[in-house]
Amino acid sequence: MSDLAVNPASLERARAVADAVLYEGYLLYPYRADSRKNQTRWQFGVLGPPGAAERFAGEESHLSAQCLVRCGSDAKIGVSVRFLQLQRREVEELREGRFVSVPEMTVGQQRYLAWDEAVAHDVDLGDLALRSPHAVVTEVSGAEVVEMLTDNGDIAGRVRRTRWPLRAELSVHATGVSDLLTVNVAVRNTSTTTGSSDPKTDAIRSSLLGAHVILTCANAEFVSLLEPGERTDDTEKAADEVRAASSCVHHRCFPVLAGLPGERHIVLISPIILYDYPEIAGESSGPMFDATEIDEILTLRVMAMTEDEKAMARATDPLAAEIIDRADQSTADSLGALHGTIRNGSNDRSAGLDHVPVFTEPGEDKPWWDPAVDSRVDPETDTVTICGVSVGKGSLVRVHPCRSADAQDLFFRDQVARVTMVHTDVDGGTHIGVVLVDDPAADLHDWFGRYLYFAPSELEPLGADGTSPRKESAS
Repeated sequence: MSDLAVNPASLERARAVADAVLYEGYLLYPYRADSRKNQTRWQFGVLGPPGAAERFAGEESHLSAQCLVRCGSDAKIGVSVRFLQLQRREVEELREGRFVSVPEMTVGQQRYLAWDEAVAHDVDLGDLALRSPHAVVTEVSGAEVVEMLTDNGDIAGRVRRTRWPLRAELSVHATGVSDLLTVNVAVRNTSTTTGSSDPKTDAIRSSLLGAHVILTCANAEFVSLLEPGERTDDTEKAADEVRAASSCVHHRCFPVLAGLPGERHIVLISPIILYDYPEIAGESSGPMFDATEIDEILTLRVMAMTEDEKAMARATDPLAAEIIDRADQSTADSLGALHGTIRNGSNDRSAGLDHVPVFTEPGEDKPWWDPAVDSRVDPETDTVTICGVSVGKGSLVRVHPCRSADAQDLFFRDQVARVTMVHTDVDGGTHIGVVLVDDPAADLHDWFGRYLYFAPSELEPLGADGTSPRKESAS
């Protein structure tokens, strides 16, 4: 795609994440065609053909997103739509002069399995005038490729790879009259089905798999939808961005800033929940193509496979073979690099605190984890001061999860909670356990000790009646 004015290193980083999105769920360990888990695939970003969702045969046919951009009159936008096209791999054995479809066959030392592969596509719409509407129809042709299999010069069988044509409609248009525009992006699958007797097979053959969009811009800057208004000192512009971001609507995807942190020229519209400036972990030695990717666990799982299972996996897919080979070449150092990395999700977890408790190192002759080591540390009685208010067990607070919080924590935004304990860890960090006041199971959670945990900076102290002391004092 056009790189417009984008930093090449930033674009490379964004594309690395986009590739991970493209293949997320492509393989499910243990990466074998005979594994039941591998029979249901393509979990994320599937755009089915028209009517497939209504027939319960496939996914919805479209995705759409809105993002914000600050721009001049001559701003341009680059649009790249990326997806996988299913490719069916059939194995046919030569028997008495005719080719017969079989689940698998071995020719020499090579094993061949029937399997659904995929072909990657990147549809580049080029550089478009941002203030003009654009609608493009793109078509991807079908194909059939036959690979003959020979054994000592004699034809033993063949592999037939078939993919079916796809058709999609892409639209981009901007709305707004000032320098702050809302960019509307939509991708709709308009492919015709293949006529298979199985509706689900018919739908997946005509689906766009792992569909996502990369946007770039020139003479413009994208605005973060997660942190609108934070790039400008102009309070009026900041307020405009916050209002505009709150009105953006998305369907089956979400746009985030991508590339190098701080730059504003790339947006990734992803079917997977991401934060601004996502990146591939430096510890990852290669892609796992897995919907629940945890490199260390998957690598150890692959290393525990039998040789027969590894052979099955290698025959399943070339990408699976890469995973097996990489796991087989693992060393103690490479495995150690996958283990134990901790990253701070916030640059300043103590923001808004008047005081942060500090853990006092006990004597070397006492174990640090023993509660009796330091009687000053007691989650049942400890308190922490937040915005001038002492908060401890029984205090009421309002939950304001930070933008980098776990996605599930965001569901608790603005809810009132009751503090159950205040923990101080060995690094001096504070973690506050709470139960939600309006949760019907709050008493059970408290009894079992199943608490939600937040940093002090994510909590707003409330009075006994549930009102904010700060608001009362301001009035």
